[in-house]
Amino acid sequence: MSASDLTLILGGARSGKSALAEGLVTALPSPWTYIATAQTWDEEMRQRVRHHRESRVPGWITVEEPLDLPGALRAADEAGHPVLVDCLTLWLTNLILREGDVDADSAALLAVLPTLRVPVILVSNEVGLGIVPDNRLSREFRDRAGRLHQDVARIAGRVLFVAAGLPLTLKGVPVHG
Repeated sequence: MSASDLTLILGGARSGKSALAEGLVTALPSPWTYIATAQTWDEEMRQRVRHHRESRVPGWITVEEPLDLPGALRAADEAGHPVLVDCLTLWLTNLILREGDVDADSAALLAVLPTLRVPVILVSNEVGLGIVPDNRLSREFRDRAGRLHQDVARIAGRVLFVAAGLPLTLKGVPVHG
């Protein structure tokens, strides 16, 4: 994959980043692979996931992978389908809560990204724009997310920030339309 085939989309909650990502992927030939990193711990989350899934147009292959994101990306690459990962911050949360080696898992993701041949769009929540969290776990999450975003942004050919449904190009080719 060339760097131009990797896009990182950042934004706050309900900013429109997932809708933008889906639109960019579905502009490519189908089928498309949707790698969902969410874990459904409660009914409210199950309803969100159901709504998300039902709102997508036909042509998506959904892969639910909360932990082995590098492996899911390699499998999607082998299938040859454009990929949408939604989202990196949920994946990072899963890793932190599992209490494994988050640095090794992040390094594995960063190592696999440049090897992929298919277009990949990564969605993630920008969490560093608010107040300093009041507890250690939240500060660890914010710090790790910030570092992961910086590392992915260095690799990506395009980085977008979304606010109020409007994309701002931070790196690479602007989004038109």
